[in-house]
Amino acid sequence: MPALRRFAENSDFSRTFLVLDLDGTALLEDKGKVFISSSVEKGVKALHDLNVPIVLNTLRSPLSVINTIGHAWYQIADAPIPTVLLNGSIIGSIKCEGDDLRYEEISAHPLGPHEIKAILDGITQLAKAGIDDLLLFFYPRDWTEGEILWTLKSTKVTELKKKYVSASRVISGSVDKLSAELLRREICMTSLFINRPEDTLMAYQHGKRSSFFTAKGVNKASGLREIAARLGRVPANALGAGDTEMDTFLSEVGFAIIVGKGKLSFKGRNETLRVDSPLDLGELMLAYARLVKEKSLAVAA
Repeated sequence: MPALRRFAENSDFSRTFLVLDLDGTALLEDKGKVFISSSVEKGVKALHDLNVPIVLNTLRSPLSVINTIGHAWYQIADAPIPTVLLNGSIIGSIKCEGDDLRYEEISAHPLGPHEIKAILDGITQLAKAGIDDLLLFFYPRDWTEGEILWTLKSTKVTELKKKYVSASRVISGSVDKLSAELLRREICMTSLFINRPEDTLMAYQHGKRSSFFTAKGVNKASGLREIAARLGRVPANALGAGDTEMDTFLSEVGFAIIVGKGKLSFKGRNETLRVDSPLDLGELMLAYARLVKEKSLAVAA
């Protein structure tokens, strides 16, 4: 891979690191279960053996990462896992205490009261327009609360619990009840969906079918810059892999890897490469580990 070799030769390997989105990038899914691809697993191990940090930069909450791939990832790396979670709104690491994994927050950027009010105003307007199939997922700063899902319809609670098994709680009630829930704690991110088939939505509703809300200026790119500074690393020396337009950190890294066929506008500062799948990403990680080792040996000599 000429582009990868060019990047390795022209970057400071002592300050390099890897930034990974999870879903669609580093993880595979089969029958609703997600797991780390075998090649990514090998790539993680190879890079950790060379003391190259790997940062997980994902929309998932701390509890979601811990419950899905946390233990498997920790077994590979056997070290705290640096993370940028909830679209950049919480920075920290997953650590092992005895047999349990816990999240240790470094910093957080919760939504302000005025930002939550704006979200509630939008929900109120949609409800008044007769759109009662609204779902709001929200993520408290307290990582142990996990993901909470709100619906206007109490009759939908049982159905939603079965559909969204990742939710720690499913609640129902008026917008006023939702307001009380949101304002009594710090909220890092919310996500609003209209829970109905695409073909039943009016044209103007399509663009708002799914929306993520974080504090102003907070996203995966800002999260990357923050954690890089704390790690003593430079984004220009990093590789980053993602698969959607939410992966804004791809424009911050030196070598951007786009996984899959999504039409993304991001380009790495020095190089940009597309791979077909998480399996191919893992092979690229292994190739990079070999280049880092090769360069280290040359410097040592």
